[in-house]
Amino acid sequence: MKKLCVFTLAFILLFSPSSVYAQEAGSAVKEETKEESFSENQVAAEVAAPHALLMEVSTGTVLMAKAADEKLHPASVTKIMTMLLILEAVEAGKISLSDTVTVSEHAASMGGSQVYLEPYETQTADTMLKCIAVASANDACVAMAEHISGSEGDFVKQMNTRAKELGMTNTNFVNCCGLDDDAHLTTARDVALMSRELLLNHPRIHEYCTIWMDTIIHTTARGSSEFGLSNTNKLIKQYEYATGLKTGFTSVAGFCVSASAKKDNIELIAVVMGGADSKSRFQDAITLLNSGFACCSLYKDEDRLPLPELAVSGGVSDSVPLEYEEDFSYVATDGSNLLDIERTLELPEELKAPVKKGSYVGRVVYALNKKEIGSTQILTAGAVEQAGYKDYLRQTFRMFLL
Repeated sequence: MKKLCVFTLAFILLFSPSSVYAQEAGSAVKEETKEESFSENQVAAEVAAPHALLMEVSTGTVLMAKAADEKLHPASVTKIMTMLLILEAVEAGKISLSDTVTVSEHAASMGGSQVYLEPYETQTADTMLKCIAVASANDACVAMAEHISGSEGDFVKQMNTRAKELGMTNTNFVNCCGLDDDAHLTTARDVALMSRELLLNHPRIHEYCTIWMDTIIHTTARGSSEFGLSNTNKLIKQYEYATGLKTGFTSVAGFCVSASAKKDNIELIAVVMGGADSKSRFQDAITLLNSGFACCSLYKDEDRLPLPELAVSGGVSDSVPLEYEEDFSYVATDGSNLLDIERTLELPEELKAPVKKGSYVGRVVYALNKKEIGSTQILTAGAVEQAGYKDYLRQTFRMFLL
């Protein structure tokens, strides 16, 4: 077993370059706020809806869950996955937001919330996405599904595949709109998972979800006409920190919302499902978000420990550079002082050639009050081939010249 040489570089973060983000309005307010830990049971009792979940976005930490794993009808909250696949198709170069999308008879026939697209009408993909995000348009949803996958059925297959990839183990989609179907089911937890993916990796969605009112132009054989869009998510006007995301309602699903908000660098998702009415749905979301912002402190190691080059024996090079696999962040809800987080770098004394690029060689451990709270892996940033006979001769010759 290789002897580990542990380089302990523990810094009290008050004097280190690492950043701590927390809600505060002066130190006195900060101390008062952080003395109270997050009470999941108390918050759950204040939420009227039977199903809810509160998640911190950057870490995926679940702060509160209330019957969050029961399978339910999601209504138009389904469209979060539809919007995710649209933006993934854009970023993959499969489609462009400037594409012209032609409305099929099937898409135009969609009932429920819609923007009254007509068969063979054309709109840009950008306009279609706006109609989905703002007005929850079923017709625009199906038109985009067909544009990306050829048919709504094939698009729904992609939705279910993506759901599995995201760990949405209790979800099955039957359509891209959220129309009621006995087999079209998900959970509050799964809604949070797809919401987080959309927010983390496709922040441009905020440009659409935060539109309060807008218009589109219908151009058909009968001429052109304006159609007004009004955001179904009233939190955009009612809650100052709101950034999105999607509402839903049917008589079977009840009133649902996946509400995103950001304050003092902390971003949260509040999922409410099965609400009794629209007003209580939004009030429940505000209750969850306010509770989370009051108790959350977020630590991000943005200015990380410098990494040394690691010695390599038997290679064409005597060392290899190192790199972090990913950034580290941590959310505290128990009043802990994140200024007390310590960091420790753990590495072996040396590696033996050959060394592949991207090989795991160690980690940085993060501890709070002497308890490990997480770690991030250290990888080799280059490769080192094993030295051959000629390499040894060359090295010996260089040593002789020195």
